[in-house]
Amino acid sequence: MEDAKRIKHWKRWGPYLSERAWGTVREDYSPNGTAWEHFPHDHARSRAYRWNEDGLAGFCDRHQWICFALALWNGRDPILKERAFGLTGNEGNHGEDVKEYYFYLDSTPTHSYMKWLYKYPQAEFPYARLVEENRRRGRRESEFELLDAGVFQGNRYFDVIVEYAKVSPEDLLVQIEVVNRGPETSEITVLPTLWFRNTWSWGLDVRRPRLRQGEPIHDMSVVELTHDYYGFRRLLCQGEPPLLFTENETNARRLWGDDDGPRYAKDGINDYVVRGLKEAVNPDHVGSKVAAHYTFTLGAGETKTIRLRFTDQSSNETVTEPFFTTMLAERKAEADDFYAQLAPPGLSDDAKRVQRQAFAGLLWSKQFYHYDLARWLKGDPAGPEPPASRLRGRNSDWTHLYNADVISMPDKWEYPWYAVWDLAFHCIPLALVDPKFAKDQLILMLREWYMHPNGQIPAYEWAFGDVNPPVHAWAAWRVYKIEKKRTGVGDRTFLERVFHKLLLNFTWWVNRKDAEGKNIFQGGFLGLDNIGVFDRSAPLPTGGHIEQSDATSWMGMYCLNMLAIALELARDNRAYEDVASKFFEHFVYICRAMNHIGGENIELWNKEDGFFYDVLHLPDGRTLPLKVRSMVGLIPLFAVETLDSELIDQLPRFKHRMQWFMENRPDFASHVETQSEDGEVRRFLSLVNRTRLKKVLRYMLDEQEFLSPHGVRALSQYHRAHPYVFSMMGVEHRVDYEPAESSTGLFGGNSNWRGPVWFPVNYLLVESLQKFHYFLGDQFKVECPTGSGRLVTLWEVAGELSRRLVRTFLRDAKGQRPVYGGADLFQTDPHWRDLILFYEYLHGDNGAGIGASHQTGWTGLVAKLIQQSGE
Repeated sequence: MEDAKRIKHWKRWGPYLSERAWGTVREDYSPNGTAWEHFPHDHARSRAYRWNEDGLAGFCDRHQWICFALALWNGRDPILKERAFGLTGNEGNHGEDVKEYYFYLDSTPTHSYMKWLYKYPQAEFPYARLVEENRRRGRRESEFELLDAGVFQGNRYFDVIVEYAKVSPEDLLVQIEVVNRGPETSEITVLPTLWFRNTWSWGLDVRRPRLRQGEPIHDMSVVELTHDYYGFRRLLCQGEPPLLFTENETNARRLWGDDDGPRYAKDGINDYVVRGLKEAVNPDHVGSKVAAHYTFTLGAGETKTIRLRFTDQSSNETVTEPFFTTMLAERKAEADDFYAQLAPPGLSDDAKRVQRQAFAGLLWSKQFYHYDLARWLKGDPAGPEPPASRLRGRNSDWTHLYNADVISMPDKWEYPWYAVWDLAFHCIPLALVDPKFAKDQLILMLREWYMHPNGQIPAYEWAFGDVNPPVHAWAAWRVYKIEKKRTGVGDRTFLERVFHKLLLNFTWWVNRKDAEGKNIFQGGFLGLDNIGVFDRSAPLPTGGHIEQSDATSWMGMYCLNMLAIALELARDNRAYEDVASKFFEHFVYICRAMNHIGGENIELWNKEDGFFYDVLHLPDGRTLPLKVRSMVGLIPLFAVETLDSELIDQLPRFKHRMQWFMENRPDFASHVETQSEDGEVRRFLSLVNRTRLKKVLRYMLDEQEFLSPHGVRALSQYHRAHPYVFSMMGVEHRVDYEPAESSTGLFGGNSNWRGPVWFPVNYLLVESLQKFHYFLGDQFKVECPTGSGRLVTLWEVAGELSRRLVRTFLRDAKGQRPVYGGADLFQTDPHWRDLILFYEYLHGDNGAGIGASHQTGWTGLVAKLIQQSGE
């Protein structure tokens, strides 16, 4: 509460450091936009970043001026382990991918207590082998992972556990435990590292903050910091380790052979420790980067502990074990109490563990994201002039965009940049633990320095102009309701702020993505990557355009979300009744168009199959349904809402206009179903009427089609035996069922919507089924699974789907977690089996995790599903 009321700034310091700043668009100054190659991993240790810093278990202030992270060395690696390693987009046989094992174990919303674990091999880290083996493998082969390299055999690795605890908002304790899990004595070097983000080398601000060695206090080495904004601080290091100072400056000598480069460079500590170059660090013990140098020899099973304190206190307080033990225990107990109050009654210990690590991943995945696009396009005064192509290239029409905020990231290694539709899903579970942060995130994306003047919301840094599904209104409405349910008070100011900006975005969609003005939309790939026959964001090889079932359905859902918000706001301000009428009628127009497309014979609804498909419009006027049974045909289920007379009767202007519309537009009114009971009138708005709903659900709940043991697949496995093939001008385009990694290079090849289970759309299916049940009631039943003869309500279907999703992460009767598939170490080893990774998507047949391994963002929705199971 102190932070929310701005009495004390408990969130000023947090895990806002990225896990990868190399290979990002922001650091790419190449002529052709080759981000991975222009700033590769090999440069990261030697080259000062322009925009963001990175590190292991990183911690920094909300402006990322002062950074702290961990570096390690096992005595065998060719470089210090300062940041997580992974493959670039061009190196992996399925796209970019982190090749490390680290886990977010705990965090409070204010980061008053945090815990992180890293598995560090004692053998030489196989950098080259990971690259070479994955490059050798084809797209139809699995990825070669670090576990496959054999470096964890015989438990020859270190567990490195980092805990943070705040004494006060400006006083931070750090405890690092190193455990030798191996059977033999092994040596490790641990380097807690403190540095300043380089803000002085670009010709914009010549002020240079400094670090210098202070006088020892008792058994502690002391680093003194001076910074123009934060003033004087100290880092106290227990055990009086040697302090290694250098500068956070680019090593131009190593990278480009420039003999005039700085004497002490960013990689100076690496060269001192690994290469033994004593001259690589500053003997005067001053600089802009420093590491405390600890070296331990650990026997089998032995643990060593390092304690540090980063503080604004000037008194000579010691870093004593009793003080640390007491404070860590106190902060840990507060975290335990916080999550104990959140967990539903009767929840199993395993489910609590999964939920808490899901929340930890969401809270650890905040990142300070910095990108001044106008400056990036023009270049810095002290930097080289950017290539002329940059002014006409990537993101060149987003010059208003200025980002310098702490933002929820999908994954701080694979996706260390915000993605607007990912972020919308992050906010749902975040609303359970930190509703203020969730609301602030949704508002931020709509601010003038984010949203384009034309009303478009930025997608992500690779292409801000790409189009993500319009789920922002849904997320805002859900966050509002979650907070209102938990606190009894809804934040109407938040809802109003979001609503006004979303009016601009809705108008952008209508004006830009309805090519023929018929309320049928074409949004491009819309986050579903390779789900279709063609790259839907590129010019079609056939010419013409695609009328998209999913784009049109998303817009129907958008209308209903905006209608719900407008009706809620109209309770207190009748001015919103008129705009509510606008969204009611616009939805009905979309609903009619979805089924008739302006009176033409070709419909998105295919009567023959009883399913929704995209429709291809060819230049010669022909129209062809693209008969791929995919999530594209299930997204129409998302657009569903019920209007109760309890609310509508309070809004006479809206009620009058709605009645007039239905009486005077009977051809449109047929898309609104009405039922009366005990004097109460309900009106049902849905793109899918009850007859078509049963037909769609027949496919969705068929275990030979969409329904897997772990959720609904993105593509029906019908296409395993019956691939969809589209041939034109001698070229064959096809879609096969692929339950794991994709065999196509569309969108980099590391995302697959041709068979796996994806949490965000599954979550929306659960919610939509509950909404359908609210109107259709217990009398409406379907077979689940299809062909089983078991008739259940849609509420029960939603519950079954939710259970299938949740149990992917829980231990089954054999003690196995489906998410870990055949990875025996994760299934059986006591030091691995309770560590949960929240993967980007799940294998369509067995539920094994695939893709980005830390995408807690939207797969973290499992925390909300677990919560719902007990409420």
